[in-house]
Amino acid sequence: MENMRLAVLIDGDNAPRDCLKSIMEEIAIYGTPMIKRIYGDWASQGLTSWKNSLLENAVTPKQQFAYTTGKNATDSAMIIDAMDILYTGKTDGYVLVSSDSDFTPLAIRLRESGMYVIGIGEEKTPKAFVQACDKFIRVEVIRDKYKKTTKAAAKPAAKKTGTAAKKPAARKPAAKKAEEKAEPVVEAAPVVEEAPAVAAAPVVEKAEPAVEAAPVVEEAPAVEAEPVVEAPAAEEVPYVEAEPVVEPAPAVETPDMPRRSVAFIGSECHPFVKTGGLGDVMYALPRELARLNCDVRVILPRYACIPQEYQDKMVYRGEFYMDLGNTGRNYYVGIMEYVNDGVVYDFIDNQEFFSSGNPYLNLVDDIPKYCFFSKAALAALNYMNWIPDVVHCHDWQAALVPVYLRTLFHDTPVGRAKSVLTIHNLRFQGVYNIPTIKYWSGLPDGVFNMGALQQDYVEANMLKGGIAYADRVTTVSGAYAQEIQTPEYGERLEDHLRYHNWKLRGIVNGIDYGMWDPETDPALAENYGLGNVLEHKMANKRALQRELGLEEDESKFVIGLISRLTNQKGLDLVSSIIPQVLDGNTQVVVLGTGDSQYEDTFRYYEATYHGTFSACIQYDEARAHRIYAGADAVLVPSRFEPCGLTQLNAMHYGTLPIVRETGGLKDTVQPYNDFTGDGNGFTFDRYDAGLLLDAINRAKTVYFTNRYHWDEVVQRDMAKDVSWTNSARQYKNLYLELTQW
Repeated sequence: MENMRLAVLIDGDNAPRDCLKSIMEEIAIYGTPMIKRIYGDWASQGLTSWKNSLLENAVTPKQQFAYTTGKNATDSAMIIDAMDILYTGKTDGYVLVSSDSDFTPLAIRLRESGMYVIGIGEEKTPKAFVQACDKFIRVEVIRDKYKKTTKAAAKPAAKKTGTAAKKPAARKPAAKKAEEKAEPVVEAAPVVEEAPAVAAAPVVEKAEPAVEAAPVVEEAPAVEAEPVVEAPAAEEVPYVEAEPVVEPAPAVETPDMPRRSVAFIGSECHPFVKTGGLGDVMYALPRELARLNCDVRVILPRYACIPQEYQDKMVYRGEFYMDLGNTGRNYYVGIMEYVNDGVVYDFIDNQEFFSSGNPYLNLVDDIPKYCFFSKAALAALNYMNWIPDVVHCHDWQAALVPVYLRTLFHDTPVGRAKSVLTIHNLRFQGVYNIPTIKYWSGLPDGVFNMGALQQDYVEANMLKGGIAYADRVTTVSGAYAQEIQTPEYGERLEDHLRYHNWKLRGIVNGIDYGMWDPETDPALAENYGLGNVLEHKMANKRALQRELGLEEDESKFVIGLISRLTNQKGLDLVSSIIPQVLDGNTQVVVLGTGDSQYEDTFRYYEATYHGTFSACIQYDEARAHRIYAGADAVLVPSRFEPCGLTQLNAMHYGTLPIVRETGGLKDTVQPYNDFTGDGNGFTFDRYDAGLLLDAINRAKTVYFTNRYHWDEVVQRDMAKDVSWTNSARQYKNLYLELTQW
């Protein structure tokens, strides 16, 4: 059921309006709502109180006039719509929100067509409709569940963060603290799958799906499991332990979900070091998981380029020496710790590998660096005696972690952890000759075969090995997970990914509302929210035009392009149509750096179309925020896009995305429909400059000729939940699936 594409259809006459937000949060646990519609006669006085709830939850109202008495026209409209959606093939399941038995035949028909049907209704719902659904959730259960969560969130943070919040009050001298001995915690041993230390390819076990005799009916919320208590650090290597600098922790949700411990291992993380989207994910996802009852540590290299303000707050946690590959040497491994927002950050220290000013140099330097880092991260977990349930590693730089877990670390405490590997961009794989990677990694000969690391007989592919040995592999969108199994997007790993597709999942990224919030963003000329976006967005447009030297005219259609200037981002399409786009009513703003050919092209357009085109060849975070707020539309015409955060940021700032239907762009932007008013942006499918121009012209047509509908889409986009909440829940469910004990 993970990552299902869901159509949510709500019977406005027979659904509770007081807990719509809680219902939508519950639905997000089971998948992504691709369609959200509510049916009723909105001309009647009885349904006027729905308005605010629908705006807040981005639910589209469907008008159905009551032409006759004694008949419910809403039922017919909802059933007809459900069948229309069924035949489009765009959904995997339905959520029918109603307490009316009239939808029993619809639920049965949808299940016969292979759809997964979830029903949501009140206690009074007739048994026939309950039994017709695969799963039925009572509104009373949802109301009670989220009422408890809200109450828990209202309590002081000190009570909810447990030992992490109490630690400063219980501070003791370091020398005395080192002498104290804590009793070890006795934990029930989890069931561990036995695997040989060296395997040509991992054995794939396929479990038979369980057959449900009757739908699952939730009668009461789940009971929260007891939190896992950390074991004390190993005593064999004593050191003086200081208290870490603990930043103020946010209010922590404690939903009724079992607790799991997760170690994130990756090469970058905001705000310490960031070169792309990986840094955002490594920062935001652990913080959101901490709010979902996860014990999270993030393990990073201690690069010399990390700002001094964070270096000064790190606390020494210990050191040890570790052998590495066939070098015949033992290498120093230091552990420095920093705690923030309920997340512990452990930095692996070694000046020999991490003294450069840039995290990524070239493969000659990076292969040894990340072989060391992957092994040192696991050794550090053993050293600290902090054994996670799941090790979640990211991209090729940490792709050897699952391989190490099942080989060199198989018989150590950390070897019992399950592994998840997330692919943020398949293009970067860590490919080098076999002797070099074998020399630095020290991995046994058996892993260098075509089923694991070997590629083209003479090369080793670190990402390929990670895919083979990981328990689950995720990508940052569902569409990208499908695309990378094809020759067009597979980067020569499509066959390997199809072989392992049983463990491949796609989970869309979110954005951090703490960093991206137009109501509080200090970079904006005027702050605004969903309730006043139409009044204040124009002020940001005028301020942007003034800042960039464009003609100050709020009637102009302003298009923003915020991107790395590379071929992947579709800039060859953009550069070829600029003269047609600049028709006297349109202005274009470009922000970014990259390939010189695109930098020079955009500088040329700025000189040629002065006052209409602005090229900001730089990386300026604050200016990016102002472009999102001041532009009317944002271009993302990528050749391929694993997820993409640009379109999510734009929507949250009330700026409509114009995108190509690929990867995460396809998952998050639904094309605007001129007839129904549905959709949240403008799209084109094939990689073609003419189709991009057509999409821009369609957007301009709606903007200039149908402003009411344009403003409707702006508000719908701002109401859409693009935060990390839904994504974090899906990751938490994935961890629970892997660790069912």
